[in-house]
Amino acid sequence: MKTVLITGCSSGFGLDTARYFLGRDWRVVATMRTPREDLFPASPDLRVLPLDVTDPHSIRAAVAGAGEIDVLVNNAGFGAPAPFELQDMETVRGLFETNTFGTIAMAQAVLPQMRERGSGVIINVTSSATYKPLPLIGAYRASKAAVNAITESLAAEIAQFGLRAHLVLPGSSGETRFRESARSGLRGFHDPVYGQFMQDTIARMANSVGPGTRSRDVAEAVWRAATDPAAPLYIPAGADAEQWAAEAR
Repeated sequence: MKTVLITGCSSGFGLDTARYFLGRDWRVVATMRTPREDLFPASPDLRVLPLDVTDPHSIRAAVAGAGEIDVLVNNAGFGAPAPFELQDMETVRGLFETNTFGTIAMAQAVLPQMRERGSGVIINVTSSATYKPLPLIGAYRASKAAVNAITESLAAEIAQFGLRAHLVLPGSSGETRFRESARSGLRGFHDPVYGQFMQDTIARMANSVGPGTRSRDVAEAVWRAATDPAAPLYIPAGADAEQWAAEAR
């Protein structure tokens, strides 16, 4: 039985991906800041561990507690929309600490054991927003685009050891709490210069009737990356993500 460790499993894509693997006879290590086993069906193949990807001590404890890890899924992340000029630098640093540096630190923590075994997969969940320029989420896009770039290099470096690295890029989903949490970090909504632009932009996004992403789309994309040696480096997840990827090509 193979083991997958997934970060950010308290809700959304991480939670549904953990459930997806659990239903397919994998040993699942679901991690989150505050562990909640009640989110999952009872299973001897499930372990829920505390993990803060911005804390080196927490990372070491979680990786040690997980044991042998065949697949790492870096899913933990958050967004905080704001115009560039008004973006609080503390928030920008927080975005990179979690979305970028946390992803890097987790990958570095599991790579030694994977390299010694000569097998393993690292899957970094970023965003289809990196396919095109979008207003108000510049810092978020930058934190995810940085992961895209470093994963490209990582994949080239670890192939010699029989290891793989992949990117899963979800689109916009109404099935997760990401939009809700992002709205809680809004800055400048009533600003005299940018306020109206923000209100118009957010309203336009909310009224969009284009294709979207389901949590299952992301779980299936992660599963493909984990189980298919021929999977591409970039895997868009969701109809809107696939559309944007096609447009970018």
